[in-house]
Order: sequence, then C-alpha cells, then structure tokens
Amino acid sequence: MIELKNLKNAFLVGVYRSGNEKPLCEEHLNELEKLCETYGLTAVQKSACSIKKLDAGTYLGSGKIEELKSLAEEMQAEVIIFDEEITPNQQRNLEKIFKRLVIDRTELIIEVFAQRAKTREARLQIELARVKYQFPRLRRMWTHLSRQTATGSSGGGAYLKGEGEKQIEIDRRLLRRQLDTLKKEIEEVAEQRETQRALRMRTAIPTFAIVGYTNAGKSTLLRALTDADVLVEDKLFATLDTTTRKFTLPNKQEILLIDTVGFIRKIPHTLVAAFKSTLEEAVHTDILLHLIDVSHPQAEEQAEETVKVLKELGAETQPIITVLNKIDQCTNPTIIAKFRVKYPKTVAISALDGTGFNDLMEMMMQEVSRLRKVVTCRIPQSHYALVSELMREGRVISSEYEENDILIKIEIPGRLEYKVKPFIIG
Repeated sequence: MIELKNLKNAFLVGVYRSGNEKPLCEEHLNELEKLCETYGLTAVQKSACSIKKLDAGTYLGSGKIEELKSLAEEMQAEVIIFDEEITPNQQRNLEKIFKRLVIDRTELIIEVFAQRAKTREARLQIELARVKYQFPRLRRMWTHLSRQTATGSSGGGAYLKGEGEKQIEIDRRLLRRQLDTLKKEIEEVAEQRETQRALRMRTAIPTFAIVGYTNAGKSTLLRALTDADVLVEDKLFATLDTTTRKFTLPNKQEILLIDTVGFIRKIPHTLVAAFKSTLEEAVHTDILLHLIDVSHPQAEEQAEETVKVLKELGAETQPIITVLNKIDQCTNPTIIAKFRVKYPKTVAISALDGTGFNDLMEMMMQEVSRLRKVVTCRIPQSHYALVSELMREGRVISSEYEENDILIKIEIPGRLEYKVKPFIIG
C-alpha cells in the first residue's frame, strides 16, 4: 500500500452542481490546497468539476474521470485528493482507474492532525479517528492478498490445515482490539482533564476560550497577550493541542486564556467526535472569544461554520465576544460594520500589532463583571472562615473592622452569593 507521506504532488478535485456554486467550490479547493501545504504536499493541479448526479461506483462520470486521468498523468500527480468524502467502494474503483493513490478531504485532515499533534491526548484522539476511518476501508488495503493457507511437512508429506483467515479478517480483529485500547486510554485522559477543570472552578478564576476558524490568529493573540511560547504559523491547524495561560486584565483581575484547536468546513464527523473532549474546553469556560479573520474573503462563511460547531458542542449559549482580527489586512471596511450588526459585543483588533487591544480588554472586563457580583456584607468574626474564602475567590474593594464584625465590600463569583446572603447589608 502506497503511503501518503512518501508522495509530493497532488491533484485536487472538487464538484459543483450549478454555475453559482462554482466560486464556492473553487474557494474550498483553495482551502484544500492550504491543507496540502500544511502536510507537505504540492498541489500541481486543481479541478472544479460540474456534475448533474453522483456515480455510485466512481463518484464522477466515466468521461470526466478519463479527462482527469489524462491531466493527472500530464501533471505527474502522485495522489488524487477529492474535496468531498468518497465511499470505500468509490475509493477502490478510482484507484484502479487512476492507478494512483486516491484519498478524500477527511483522510487528508486526519493525516495533518496526526503529523502535527504533540500531546498524548491529541495523539490518542487522532489515532482513534484514524482507526475508525480505516475500518471500512480495509478491503482496499488488502485486495492484493488471497486467502492464507498453511501446510506442514514431516515425513508423510504436506498436511493441509485449511484455508485459514483472510488478512482482512485478522486486521479487523486487530483494529477492534486497538479501538478498545484507545477508548480506555482516552477515558483516563478525560478523567485527568475533568480533575483539572474542577480545580479551575474551585479557584474561581474566570476562563476565556479562544475559538474560531483555523488560521484565524488564535495562537498569535494568545502569544501577544501572555508572551506564551506557542507555535505561530501561517498554516491550517498549526495548533492542535489545548494551551492554557494566565493573564491579568488592566483592573488586576486574573483570568485564564485557553487556545483551542481551529474549526474548519466539512470537518470529519470522526474528528468532531474524537476531539470532543478537547473542544469541550470551549463549553466549560466562562466566556468565549470568537476570533474571525476579517481579512479573509470567506470570513462570513468561516464565522458561521464556527458558530455551527459551537452549537454541536452545546456552547452557543455561553457569553461570546466576537473579535474581528487582522483589521490591518482588511481591504473591505464595510465587512466590519456588517459583523457588528450580526454579532453583538464585537471588537476589531490586530493580534499582530496590538491594534484594538484596549477595546478588547474593556469588553473582557465588562463580561467578567457580569459573571461576578459586588456585595457589601457585615460578617461576624466567628465566621472568619467565610471571610477567608471570599478573599481567596473574590476581589476586595474595601474592608474594615467594626466592633466584632468585619465590614467588607467585595466582588465575588455568582455561585458564592448564597453563602453571603444572610450577611448582605445595604
């Protein structure tokens, strides 16, 4: 079986059904080309094909396939990559016709993830997605093998033990075993993540998750705010591992900033499921920073795709600040006004040069203040354990002793309000 990592030149194929869909098809092919660059492939040809109906056996009609085959030979393409997901049967048939490796967008994304993941959790999640993807495609990988037979000779000549199993049957059993092992390991990692999340909640430090389309500038923003040593590249999926850094707002409020994996159109369902525990960081934070590359020609579509994924994760009800990034590169100023109308709480910045950071800080402080409440309390010294908890988890505005009581004005997390309710004055 030819491996993708040994190849260099790729031929990209997309489809559209009507003329007005062609520009979008071409934009998706451009994104597929960026995925190829991230992986290390060169797109030697891109072809947007008009189709009326999909062929169940080969995806495209025979005439179009012959045309593409000639073009692939001429351009010396080593792998054909379809922008849409193709079935295992179509994949096998196409490889026979093209006499080249044929994959789809899903397989390329999985390979990019596998190449760039660093943490144990990310590697486990990707391996799980890869095994799930490979399972129905085993027949394609082993079509060159026939049934195994075993013979033995000891004096009396050959002894036929039977046909044995096909290699595909052995591999299915191995993959099932691998799936079980991976799921158990992922459960262990998920428990560790839950412990870390519970610790964050106990410390009552407000958390912000930076979410958005891949390559929107999330890691650049995290580095600009916290001087974090995170990878910043002009590539899709430069960041796959969740990074958390502490940051202090201008009002001295400490917060946690979490950089998450980027979203993308047509993200494989196997990866949405596999990365759910990582993406759940967005669900279990206090506030989301939805970063949008406003300079991108498809900025609106990318923003909608992110919102769609957030809905799938059940995070659309979280407080969201929409951050329009790369305004220094934006050539269409009307798009900013359009986003401000569509999304409440919008701020425009450049993560690269710091433009708009004051406005961003102001909005972040406003959102944190909505999570917390300022109360004035008279607490007896006999309840000093409560005072200690409030001071640890809140922000003291003023305090003084009055006879045997402590008079304190403090900003506290909303979840602590029930504890101080008997002592609130004013």
